[in-house]
Amino acid sequence: MSAPAGGGEERPTFVPVDEARQSVPTHPMISPHSERGAWRGEQLSSGPAEGTGKAGAAQSSPPEGPPTWDGPPPAGAAPVHRTPLERARAVFDRVSIRWRLTITYALLFFAAGALLMLVIYLMVGWALDAAWPQLPLDLSNVPAGLAAQIEREWYWAQHAAVAQARKELLFRSLMALAGVGILAVIIGYVVADRALKPIQKMTATARRLSGSTLAHERIDLQGPDDELKELADTFDAMLTRLNVAFDMQRRFVGNASHELRTPLTINRTVLEIALSDPEASSDLKALGRTLLEVNARNERLIEGLLLLARSERELSVRKPVDMKEVAETAVEQLASRAEEAGVTVTAELRGAETIGDPVLLERCVSNLVENAIKHNLPESGRLWVRTGMVEGALIVQVANTGPHVPAYEVNSLFEPFRRLNADRVDSSKGAGLGLSIVRAVVRAHGGNVTAVPRDGGGLVVTVRLQSR
Repeated sequence: MSAPAGGGEERPTFVPVDEARQSVPTHPMISPHSERGAWRGEQLSSGPAEGTGKAGAAQSSPPEGPPTWDGPPPAGAAPVHRTPLERARAVFDRVSIRWRLTITYALLFFAAGALLMLVIYLMVGWALDAAWPQLPLDLSNVPAGLAAQIEREWYWAQHAAVAQARKELLFRSLMALAGVGILAVIIGYVVADRALKPIQKMTATARRLSGSTLAHERIDLQGPDDELKELADTFDAMLTRLNVAFDMQRRFVGNASHELRTPLTINRTVLEIALSDPEASSDLKALGRTLLEVNARNERLIEGLLLLARSERELSVRKPVDMKEVAETAVEQLASRAEEAGVTVTAELRGAETIGDPVLLERCVSNLVENAIKHNLPESGRLWVRTGMVEGALIVQVANTGPHVPAYEVNSLFEPFRRLNADRVDSSKGAGLGLSIVRAVVRAHGGNVTAVPRDGGGLVVTVRLQSR
């Protein structure tokens, strides 16, 4: 989708699912703004500049034929040949531990059964040979040739009977081994499941753990003092240490909130009183205003740090929240700031309910909108705010115009105190905690947040939350 004529920006709209599958959007909810893409297309379609003489002809003719390597082949170009044993081991490594134990148990049973069957096969043959009766005829009065023939036939009858008995025994033993082997696989699976029960309990406990349940949630595995109980006791001890660390962090945040805000509030009050003095000189008032700005920035920094610490903990408040109302409140609160910055705000809000902390969710959207206003174009900036449901997921999306954001810089913007191009000198736009707080709040609500560079400059930030 190209930009309209005249250099104006096309307003992005929600794209239905059926239309989105037919097109190739750069983002699930943002239509592509292809100012840069159109410029790249013009470059590619224009081709090289015409030259003169042989040099121009050489530049206009592209190389033909397959590419060739001028040096040694690249590392990893040769296919890796693996032996059948290595392939079997690779397949076995992808099998879960439950099925590994089941297969191991079944193989051991089959090996023991096959060995037992071989021993029985040989012993039955020896027993039949030993218990075979002698010829019950007196051949003393029979001619020698006839007696020898009768003895041979008796001997071959003995061997035929023993061979037939072994054959029948082998067939029936194999059938019994196959049936009992299937039963062994089932029993092995059940045994493996019972053996892994303590580990399943540890996993379930670890998943239920949070900052608010560390004080009373433990595995407390009962049983003999074996390796699994030792592992469970070690895990319980680690949870105790984590609980102590979390308590210390909560106490530190509470104390820091009081100890840091109080002197800043006192400083602000003193400066405001000094500025209200009609006898104060102009230089003194200029210094006071500068100190007030520094004090306000320190207050915002401390507030951001405390909010970041709070949002990284388990939610203490869970209420039904309509993100449409949250986004409306955030846009209304920042409307005057957007007007001062010359940013046009377009809100496309649809009802989308979730469960969470309303205060934190409102701060999350406010940070996104405020960040989009700060890092926008100096003139004629645009900002889009959207809420709604897309393919069963709750979406909150904020897109803005602005300077070009390299793709490799996007992920680092969510780190605390990180700014675009690692700018730590020009901190007038904030402390670098806005997107960090957004990510912490979204993660606390079981969602995820992603950001992609917007074609034409700016950023597109999408928050996905669980619907109610």
